[in-house]
Amino acid sequence: MHTEQIFSLCGALAMLGWAGLILAPGWRVTRDWLAPVVAPLMISVVYAWLMLTYLDHAPADGGFGSLAAVSALFSVPELLLAGWIHYLAFDLFVGAWEVRDARTNRIPHLLLIPCLLATFMAGPAGLLLYWLVKGAVRVFRQYQTAEA
Repeated sequence: MHTEQIFSLCGALAMLGWAGLILAPGWRVTRDWLAPVVAPLMISVVYAWLMLTYLDHAPADGGFGSLAAVSALFSVPELLLAGWIHYLAFDLFVGAWEVRDARTNRIPHLLLIPCLLATFMAGPAGLLLYWLVKGAVRVFRQYQTAEA
């Protein structure tokens, strides 16, 4: 399978999980299986295969010890693809956690959607946004309780 096909396949699988989290967060299959387990696990298998197959193709100065070493490592297209799908799997896993945590903390889904979109597009920034929303909801509820 060509790297572009793997890129597209993993992207489509991640998009399926994200669509479920955004459009059907209450559906148990999406919330408890597809987004947090099935899609990230399938993407992780592809990631592991790419790393095991192509890591020995990396230039001698490639590695994880410096930005220059990571850049050299990513000069191999298959390892760059592995790096990309690493993000796909982990960001989706985090998005699924956000949905479950929001449900536990009774955060309205409409407030969660921007967090999910930000997590999809910018990973850690979306997680930060989720924590800010969660904190704001908590403060708002405390304020409401104090007013009552």
